[in-house]
Amino acid sequence: MFRWGILSTARIGREQVIPQLQDSENGVVTAIASRDHARARELADRFGAPLAFWPYEGLIASDEVDGVYIPLPTSQHIEWSIKAAQAGKHVLCEKPIALHADEIAPLIAARDANKVLVCEAFMVTYHPQWRKVRELIGNGAIGRLRHVQGAFSYFNVDPDNMRNQPDLGGGGLPDIGVYPTVSTRFSTGSEPLRVQAVVERDPDFGTDIYASVKADFGDFEMSFYCSTQMALRQLMVFHGEKGFIEVTAPFNAGDYGHAVVTLHNVDHEEAQIFRFPGVRQYRLQAEAFVRKVQGGEEEVFTLEQSVLNQKFIDAVYRAAAHDGWEKV
Repeated sequence: MFRWGILSTARIGREQVIPQLQDSENGVVTAIASRDHARARELADRFGAPLAFWPYEGLIASDEVDGVYIPLPTSQHIEWSIKAAQAGKHVLCEKPIALHADEIAPLIAARDANKVLVCEAFMVTYHPQWRKVRELIGNGAIGRLRHVQGAFSYFNVDPDNMRNQPDLGGGGLPDIGVYPTVSTRFSTGSEPLRVQAVVERDPDFGTDIYASVKADFGDFEMSFYCSTQMALRQLMVFHGEKGFIEVTAPFNAGDYGHAVVTLHNVDHEEAQIFRFPGVRQYRLQAEAFVRKVQGGEEEVFTLEQSVLNQKFIDAVYRAAAHDGWEKV
């Protein structure tokens, strides 16, 4: 069994990832680290992990840990991913792994020098609904793809939440804007050439709370919006000449509805519905990661893919500073 160490007691780890790591077929959580030893021990006891560390360095130095999952604030992702890689640990780090694309190069160097696997935790790329969308587009089910439409929003005005703190890497684009971008790139195998964007920032927090983006992929266009101060919504639509694909609850099935992919024909007279009940995407992600570590021919989200996705987000910020197109 692959022995996981968790670097932080963050909510996403507590409520989503750790339970699914514990249920995975090839891994077990053996250690929790926190800046507060009592919190580390409490969470370790909750999940039956034998080891609790304070501070983080103890966990990444431990011989009882094979790899680490990092749900720290975004601004600390690169730093601790590099430290873990240099300690010989495999790394699964929450998204976004960086705040700028050029920050990822030193992590790639650390990965290669220490011969470890380092991945950004885009769990959606392991969900069968997105494998189905990619298959349908690739098989020509909707003919020539012309347009992709996306939306992701929630409402959060808590000043203590890291998503509303610029120094911790907060903001809507880093937190949720990365999902429409990565799922479009994953499903189509295409990269954006240029973007236009409008970005609105909260006057008190300073973080981006709304972004409306148009992207030119050459063969098709994409438009999406994301917001941290709008009602809950998730949607992705892939519209082609012969039909369109609608993805319900594309990123967080459960909170936003059931995972469903609907294929509509050209006249909207017929629909094929693909349902994915009970899928645990964090578990699938962890199991694929471990199989890759153990030498399997597994598709994982590589750091090279992380660079490309972050270049997309970087270009959105640049485009928002002026009218017109910005090259990705």
